[in-house]
Amino acid sequence: MEHFTRPDGAPPVNGYSHSVAFSGTMVAVSGQVPADGDGNPVGKGDAEAQVRQVYANLATALEAAGSGLEHVVKLTVYLTDLADLAAFRKVRDEHQDAEHPPASSLVKVAGLVHPDFRVEIDALAVVPGTA
Repeated sequence: MEHFTRPDGAPPVNGYSHSVAFSGTMVAVSGQVPADGDGNPVGKGDAEAQVRQVYANLATALEAAGSGLEHVVKLTVYLTDLADLAAFRKVRDEHQDAEHPPASSLVKVAGLVHPDFRVEIDALAVVPGTA
C-alpha cells in the first residue's frame, strides 16, 4: 500500500506528491526546489541559500512519510550551473554521514521549472523500523 503526502509547510504541488512511501519500507521524494511553503522562490541568485531551502523541503517531505535525511539511500541532484557545485557540497555535507553517504547522481540541466531555481533534488529513503 502506498502513502502519498503533501506535508504542511511544503510548497504547493500540481500533479504530484512530495513523497510516496511504498510497501511500508521505502519512500520516494519528488524533486524538491528552493520554494517556501507558499511556493515562492527562495534565495534568488544565492546557490547556498537555495540548496539549504531544498534540504529543508526534503526533510519536511521525508518526515511526513516517516523517514528522515539520515535514512536517504539515493539522491539525484540537478544543477543549472556547475559553479554551484561547491555550495551544494557544503550544505550536503552538513546533512549526511561522511562515513556512509548515499548513492548519488549529479546532472547539469539547462533549466528548471522556475527561472530563478538553480537546484532541484529528489531522493529515495528507507522508512526505519519497517524491514
